[in-house]
Amino acid sequence: MIRSVESQPPASAPVLAAYSYCEAVTGQQARNFAYGIRLLPTPKRRAMSALYAFSRRVDDIGDGTLPDDVKVARLEDTRELLTRIREGAVDEDDTDPVAVALAHAAGHFPIPLGGLDELIDGVQMDVRGETYETWDDLKVYCRCVAGAIGRLSLGVFGTAPGARGAERASEYADTLGLALQLTNILRDVREDAEGGRTYLPADDLAKFGCSDGFSGETPPEGSDFAGLVHFEVRRARALFAEGYRLLPMLDRRSGACVAAMAGIYRRLLDRIEHDPGAVLRGRVSLPGREKAYVAVRGLSGLDTRHVSRRTVRRRA
Repeated sequence: MIRSVESQPPASAPVLAAYSYCEAVTGQQARNFAYGIRLLPTPKRRAMSALYAFSRRVDDIGDGTLPDDVKVARLEDTRELLTRIREGAVDEDDTDPVAVALAHAAGHFPIPLGGLDELIDGVQMDVRGETYETWDDLKVYCRCVAGAIGRLSLGVFGTAPGARGAERASEYADTLGLALQLTNILRDVREDAEGGRTYLPADDLAKFGCSDGFSGETPPEGSDFAGLVHFEVRRARALFAEGYRLLPMLDRRSGACVAAMAGIYRRLLDRIEHDPGAVLRGRVSLPGREKAYVAVRGLSGLDTRHVSRRTVRRRA
């Protein structure tokens, strides 16, 4: 069973300042993520912000305009910083607020920091320009850049005392990360194509006549783009259904946080399914009022109760 530390001694002024910096980064750069973690108690919210800020730094290196050899060097520098954090070699008065905050969080929660090494591995795949022939190939990438984040987050959330099946919590957190990442890939099809990247499996693209890629607001001539999108949506829904089995294993507020973040992406998936061509015309998003509804639903425990009932029926 994975348990987190609920009560902590007061943090020092430098650590609080470092957390404030990470929370500012999170609020500015990841609105959906920031929306979800607002539901957490303060220590967990701060720890999640530290994880996000470090992850954002890694992603920004991969997405930036620097030459590839410089990106590789900076990713290795970031890996060395992670090693210092893991070894407890970052002092509270260090000049890097992200390192200070993450080091403090890792000292108070059982965060599996190796997941951040996996994230760096995934971003290195981006720098190399890797493409993916099959879904099994793409899953390796998704586990690095998203499944690992699910497992890292579980280190902060912990599992509720006595939670049934908690030994599989890490597996479900990983699967939920895959569901979120596949939704991201669908949403960003055109944006990625404009950046010279293709994430959807080549086998799937060929099956639906989309091997020529996505360079404009209309699908490739003669393709079944809607069929491709609906195929990937079904795959993502299956991943969500499996990953949601994590919810009954979490405490109420952690479960609400996960339900809110995942719920936002499931609603994005609904919109993409309803209008597949929307992902070629612009970025699909949810209005604030719909995000608020998802958060209220998460706090009410509706999703958790639904998953619990479905799990009981399966066992019966």
